[in-house]
Amino acid sequence: MTEKISRSALKRRFKDEESAAQELSLLTDKDLKRLPAGQAVKEEILRCRNMKGGARNRQVKHLAKIMREEDSVETILDFLTERKGSHLKANTLHREAERLRDVLINEAIEQQQYSLQAGVVWEPDWRGKDLDAIVRQYPIDEGDLRKTVFQYVKTRFHNHHREIFRIIKAAVEKNEMLKRLV
Repeated sequence: MTEKISRSALKRRFKDEESAAQELSLLTDKDLKRLPAGQAVKEEILRCRNMKGGARNRQVKHLAKIMREEDSVETILDFLTERKGSHLKANTLHREAERLRDVLINEAIEQQQYSLQAGVVWEPDWRGKDLDAIVRQYPIDEGDLRKTVFQYVKTRFHNHHREIFRIIKAAVEKNEMLKRLV
Protein backbone atom coordinates (compact mmCIF):
# COMPACT_ATOMS: atom_id res chain seq x y z
CA MET A 1 0.00 0.00 0.00
CA THR A 2 1.39 3.32 -1.00
CA GLU A 3 -0.31 5.76 1.28
CA LYS A 4 0.81 9.15 2.48
CA ILE A 5 0.61 9.48 6.26
CA SER A 6 -1.06 12.72 7.25
CA ARG A 7 0.67 15.17 9.54
CA SER A 8 -2.02 14.62 12.17
CA ALA A 9 -1.49 10.85 12.10
CA LEU A 10 2.25 11.36 12.35
CA LYS A 11 1.77 13.66 15.35
CA ARG A 12 -0.48 11.08 17.03
CA ARG A 13 2.15 8.40 16.45
CA PHE A 14 4.89 10.60 17.93
CA LYS A 15 2.63 11.45 20.89
CA ASP A 16 2.12 7.72 21.57
CA GLU A 17 5.87 7.18 21.41
CA GLU A 18 6.39 10.04 23.85
CA SER A 19 3.85 8.43 26.19
CA ALA A 20 5.84 5.20 26.01
CA ALA A 21 9.02 7.14 26.74
CA GLN A 22 7.29 8.77 29.73
CA GLU A 23 6.34 5.34 31.07
CA LEU A 24 9.91 4.13 30.50
CA SER A 25 11.29 7.00 32.55
CA LEU A 26 9.33 5.67 35.53
CA LEU A 27 10.74 2.13 35.34
CA THR A 28 12.52 0.67 38.32
CA ASP A 29 16.14 -0.48 38.05
CA LYS A 30 14.97 -4.09 38.04
CA ASP A 31 12.60 -3.49 35.09
CA LEU A 32 15.23 -1.40 33.33
CA LYS A 33 17.61 -4.35 33.30
CA ARG A 34 14.95 -6.51 31.62
CA LEU A 35 14.02 -3.88 29.03
CA PRO A 36 14.64 -5.22 25.50
CA ALA A 37 16.28 -2.06 24.16
CA GLY A 38 19.71 -0.78 23.30
CA GLN A 39 22.16 0.78 25.69
CA ALA A 40 21.47 4.28 24.34
CA VAL A 41 17.79 4.01 25.29
CA LYS A 42 18.66 2.80 28.78
CA GLU A 43 21.11 5.67 29.28
CA GLU A 44 18.48 8.20 28.22
CA ILE A 45 16.01 6.67 30.67
CA LEU A 46 18.54 7.17 33.47
CA ARG A 47 19.05 10.79 32.39
CA CYS A 48 15.29 11.40 32.47
CA ARG A 49 15.04 10.26 36.07
CA ASN A 50 17.22 13.08 37.38
CA MET A 51 15.31 15.91 35.70
CA LYS A 52 12.19 17.84 36.55
CA GLY A 53 9.77 20.12 34.74
CA GLY A 54 10.46 21.30 31.21
CA ALA A 55 13.91 19.73 31.07
CA ARG A 56 12.36 16.34 31.79
CA ASN A 57 9.77 16.84 29.05
CA ARG A 58 12.51 17.67 26.54
CA GLN A 59 14.51 14.65 27.66
CA VAL A 60 11.45 12.40 27.25
CA LYS A 61 11.00 13.72 23.69
CA HIS A 62 14.66 12.97 23.03
CA LEU A 63 14.20 9.47 24.44
CA ALA A 64 11.27 8.91 22.06
CA LYS A 65 13.46 10.04 19.16
CA ILE A 66 16.20 7.58 20.13
CA MET A 67 13.61 4.79 20.38
CA ARG A 68 12.48 5.57 16.82
CA GLU A 69 16.06 5.64 15.53
CA GLU A 70 16.80 2.23 17.05
CA ASP A 71 13.51 0.78 15.73
CA SER A 72 12.77 -0.52 19.20
CA VAL A 73 9.33 1.05 19.62
CA GLU A 74 7.41 -2.20 18.95
CA THR A 75 9.44 -4.27 21.39
CA ILE A 76 9.22 -1.53 24.02
CA LEU A 77 5.43 -1.30 23.64
CA ASP A 78 5.20 -5.09 24.01
CA PHE A 79 7.38 -4.90 27.12
CA LEU A 80 5.27 -2.13 28.67
CA THR A 81 2.07 -4.05 27.93
CA GLU A 82 3.44 -7.23 29.48
CA ARG A 83 5.19 -5.76 32.52
CA LYS A 84 3.13 -2.68 33.35
CA GLY A 85 -0.29 -3.30 31.79
CA SER A 86 0.11 -0.34 29.46
CA HIS A 87 -2.61 0.32 26.88
CA LEU A 88 -0.30 2.01 24.37
CA LYS A 89 0.02 -1.11 22.21
CA ALA A 90 -3.77 -1.56 22.12
CA ASN A 91 -4.18 2.08 21.10
CA THR A 92 -1.65 1.58 18.31
CA LEU A 93 -3.53 -1.47 17.00
CA HIS A 94 -6.82 0.43 17.19
CA ARG A 95 -5.44 3.31 15.13
CA GLU A 96 -3.99 0.88 12.58
CA ALA A 97 -7.41 -0.73 12.15
CA GLU A 98 -9.01 2.69 11.67
CA ARG A 99 -6.39 3.61 9.10
CA LEU A 100 -6.88 0.39 7.15
CA ARG A 101 -10.65 0.84 7.20
CA ASP A 102 -10.32 4.34 5.77
CA VAL A 103 -7.87 3.17 3.10
CA LEU A 104 -10.28 0.42 2.00
CA ILE A 105 -13.31 2.70 1.93
CA ASN A 106 -11.46 5.36 -0.07
CA GLU A 107 -10.28 2.77 -2.57
CA ALA A 108 -13.80 1.37 -2.95
CA ILE A 109 -15.27 4.83 -3.46
CA GLU A 110 -12.68 5.50 -6.18
CA GLN A 111 -13.57 2.18 -7.83
CA GLN A 112 -17.27 3.05 -7.70
CA GLN A 113 -16.66 6.51 -9.19
CA TYR A 114 -14.54 5.02 -11.95
CA SER A 115 -17.29 2.50 -12.76
CA LEU A 116 -19.92 5.24 -12.86
CA GLN A 117 -17.80 7.33 -15.23
CA ALA A 118 -17.20 4.32 -17.47
CA GLY A 119 -20.91 3.49 -17.47
CA VAL A 120 -20.29 0.06 -15.98
CA VAL A 121 -22.15 -1.46 -13.05
CA TRP A 122 -19.94 -1.68 -9.97
CA GLU A 123 -19.99 -5.27 -8.76
CA PRO A 124 -19.56 -6.70 -5.23
CA ASP A 125 -16.49 -8.64 -6.39
CA TRP A 126 -14.51 -5.44 -7.06
CA ARG A 127 -10.73 -5.62 -7.06
CA GLY A 128 -8.30 -3.21 -5.48
CA LYS A 129 -4.58 -3.17 -4.80
CA ASP A 130 -5.02 -1.92 -1.22
CA LEU A 131 -7.60 -4.62 -0.53
CA ASP A 132 -5.24 -7.26 -1.90
CA ALA A 133 -2.36 -5.89 0.20
CA ILE A 134 -4.45 -6.00 3.38
CA VAL A 135 -5.60 -9.55 2.65
CA ARG A 136 -1.99 -10.64 2.09
CA GLN A 137 -0.77 -8.97 5.27
CA TYR A 138 -3.53 -9.96 7.70
CA PRO A 139 -5.50 -13.18 8.31
CA ILE A 140 -8.84 -11.93 7.03
CA ASP A 141 -11.88 -13.29 5.18
CA GLU A 142 -11.54 -11.47 1.85
CA GLY A 143 -15.07 -12.16 0.60
CA ASP A 144 -16.75 -10.96 3.77
CA LEU A 145 -14.64 -7.81 3.88
CA ARG A 146 -15.20 -7.04 0.20
CA LYS A 147 -18.98 -7.45 0.52
CA THR A 148 -19.16 -5.28 3.64
CA VAL A 149 -17.13 -2.51 2.03
CA PHE A 150 -19.32 -2.77 -1.08
CA GLN A 151 -22.46 -2.46 1.04
CA TYR A 152 -21.11 0.58 2.85
CA VAL A 153 -20.10 2.39 -0.33
CA LYS A 154 -23.48 1.68 -1.93
CA THR A 155 -25.63 2.67 1.06
CA ARG A 156 -23.35 4.74 3.35
CA PHE A 157 -25.13 2.94 6.20
CA HIS A 158 -23.13 3.45 9.40
CA ASN A 159 -23.56 -0.13 10.62
CA HIS A 160 -21.56 -1.34 7.62
CA HIS A 161 -18.86 1.19 8.50
CA ARG A 162 -18.63 -0.27 12.01
CA GLU A 163 -18.65 -3.82 10.67
CA ILE A 164 -15.69 -3.05 8.39
CA PHE A 165 -13.82 -1.79 11.43
CA ARG A 166 -14.71 -4.89 13.46
CA ILE A 167 -13.50 -7.23 10.72
CA ILE A 168 -10.22 -5.37 10.28
CA LYS A 169 -9.58 -4.92 13.99
CA ALA A 170 -10.11 -8.63 14.61
CA ALA A 171 -7.61 -9.41 11.84
CA VAL A 172 -5.05 -6.92 13.19
CA GLU A 173 -5.36 -8.33 16.72
CA LYS A 174 -5.12 -11.90 15.44
CA ASN A 175 -2.01 -11.00 13.47
CA GLU A 176 -0.48 -9.49 16.62
CA MET A 177 -1.24 -12.65 18.62
CA LEU A 178 0.31 -14.81 15.89
CA LYS A 179 3.46 -12.66 16.00
CA ARG A 180 3.75 -13.20 19.74
CA LEU A 181 3.42 -16.97 19.37
CA VAL A 182 6.27 -17.16 16.88
